[in-house]
Amino acid sequence: MSLTVTSVGDNVQQPSISAVQYIPDQLIAGNLKLVTSNVTVLSGSGVLKRGTVLGAVTASGKYIPCVKTASDGSQVPTAILADDVDATSADAIGGAYLMGEFNVNAMTIDASWTAAAMTAALRPYSIFVKSAVIAADPT
Repeated sequence: MSLTVTSVGDNVQQPSISAVQYIPDQLIAGNLKLVTSNVTVLSGSGVLKRGTVLGAVTASGKYIPCVKTASDGSQVPTAILADDVDATSADAIGGAYLMGEFNVNAMTIDASWTAAAMTAALRPYSIFVKSAVIAADPT
């Protein structure tokens, strides 16, 4: 059987088939309910990727990547960026996870932190960090 192409005139909507493959980034590491909120990422922070650990600057309440040696309040990790954000030249609003279970291997953590120290620092904020996720035990 062969198909005949039919011209549909000026209508740009033509029948077609397409396939999209979704490949998860494995950031979410469990079944704990996720809590999110919009946060303001401080101008000059650059392009931040999903999974970046953030801390809030005490004076402004705006978020920047968490660096353990900072002294402006941002040294306390309190959120994980939910989507990519570009705060290179202006403040940017982005979604952040405030509670959940996350895969440390998919997170962006500043080199001043070890995975163990970050895990312990996020625990009081109900952000649980796991080092491995396997199909047999996703939690």
